[in-house]
Amino acid sequence: MEDEIACSGFFRASAEDTVSCLDKFEMGGPLQYFFGNLLEAPFNLIYAIIHWDMWLDWSNSESLMRFIYYGASAELFFVLFFIFLIVTGVGFARNTFMWACVRVLEGIANGVGRFFAWAGLLMVLQQITIIFMQRVFAVSEISLGFGMTFTKDVSWWSEELKLYNAMIVCLCAAYTFVQGGQVRVDLLYANMSYRTKRAFDMFGSMVFMIPAALLTWLYGWFFLWRHLVVPNPSASDTLDRLLAKSRALRWNVETIGFSPNGFNAYFLFKVLLVTFTLMVILQAIAFFYRSYLERKEGPDSEGKYLDKDQLGDPTAELVADIH
Repeated sequence: MEDEIACSGFFRASAEDTVSCLDKFEMGGPLQYFFGNLLEAPFNLIYAIIHWDMWLDWSNSESLMRFIYYGASAELFFVLFFIFLIVTGVGFARNTFMWACVRVLEGIANGVGRFFAWAGLLMVLQQITIIFMQRVFAVSEISLGFGMTFTKDVSWWSEELKLYNAMIVCLCAAYTFVQGGQVRVDLLYANMSYRTKRAFDMFGSMVFMIPAALLTWLYGWFFLWRHLVVPNPSASDTLDRLLAKSRALRWNVETIGFSPNGFNAYFLFKVLLVTFTLMVILQAIAFFYRSYLERKEGPDSEGKYLDKDQLGDPTAELVADIH
């Protein structure tokens, strides 16, 4: 037993020494910082899984602060980048695996988008109900539910319509991209060859889509948590400073509306912003994989496994393909 404890302590000390050496290596410059963090990523991933309670046990204020800190940290970026490199490497070796990743990621985008697209119908029905109740019955409040009713002022229901619109914009963006319904500004793309188009798509997904989404995530993550807890976390705070703040940490969910009786759950818009960036990142990876596979396999694989909606009208289908 003592030998096992000594052995465990030896490996723990060796791991800590390795991380300490990598930390010193990362201070040598930009390249050392990049490769040092990338080498440290597997250790951080395993450590986070083994010690999940240190960042997922939200009954502990320090654990919650660690979750907030690492949610937009360099450590998380390099862990995810390391996973991406492994998955991509396996996909390059086995294209069937990469196609499976494409189908899963596009399936997520399609599933989420098709579900939340119904928010458009809810928005229309709710607006009709508000107008009808105001103009015909001249009520000031609307109740919803059976047994336990949810009652709010008419102005609350009117402002809440913006939430449906935000759901459609944020949660259907990746779905729209999969379906080819995004707006295109085409100056050179149409005249490119098939393989050049696919290479351009690969470049655009990595250089434009993912960096823009990551930048939005970095701002949106702390923007979200500043409206959920106090003391307010900041992107410039170190982990030690956030752990010090955790001594006074408490939930303080934003419930302030723009009008006295208006919609008061605006923190949901911050949640949607973060969710939107995650959906875009996943779709950018799927688009990169699809573009690579279509370029490698040739024109016959264009649109392979693509789950596109059918409009049921040949003319409308032709117009959609043109655009």
